[in-house]
Amino acid sequence: MDMKLEVVVIPVADVDRAKDFYTGLGWRLDADVPVGEDFRVVQVTPPGSPASVIFGTSVTAQAPGTAQGLHLIVSDIEAAHDELKRAGAEPSDVFHDAGGVFHHGGIDARVPGPDPERGSYGSFLSFSDPDGNGWILQEITTRLPGRLDPSVTAYSSAPDLAAALRRAAAAHGEHEARTGAEDPDWPDWYARYMVSEQAGSELPT
Repeated sequence: MDMKLEVVVIPVADVDRAKDFYTGLGWRLDADVPVGEDFRVVQVTPPGSPASVIFGTSVTAQAPGTAQGLHLIVSDIEAAHDELKRAGAEPSDVFHDAGGVFHHGGIDARVPGPDPERGSYGSFLSFSDPDGNGWILQEITTRLPGRLDPSVTAYSSAPDLAAALRRAAAAHGEHEARTGAEDPDWPDWYARYMVSEQAGSELPT
């Protein structure tokens, strides 16, 4: 049986303030449903996300600001930093972790700048909403094997697709340099590369 994570509930003190903050980031407002004076459900969805975020009145017993380590995945961490800054989210600087595997809790072991090799999964930034709920952005460009069905390829936004095309173009340029010939079937090569990259399977050379 498939079990798909589709909703994350976060605790906030001021529902309207939270709503203004998240919609100000460009997150889609899906619902704002008041049910009487003591129950209200607001749902927003980050751009390109299959999962949504719910907050409101009497939707969780957690104390406001106690949701931490919520992850958003992006294909370009530096572009995401600039976008959040323009939206007024006050993101941290881009960082990578001294351990190189994931990232420590809080701000322990943060090393300034993106992963030196710009490896997929290795670069992060953080920001908090007005209540202190903490978000982490993680840059992923190539998925580890088994993370996606190789028969399904999807991009969450036009910028994500454009970034994938640029990576395919760079790899194809290296391919042509190795073979010493122009490849008239480059669209097919691009397609194989992009599907393999998303699925985490072996890339064409």
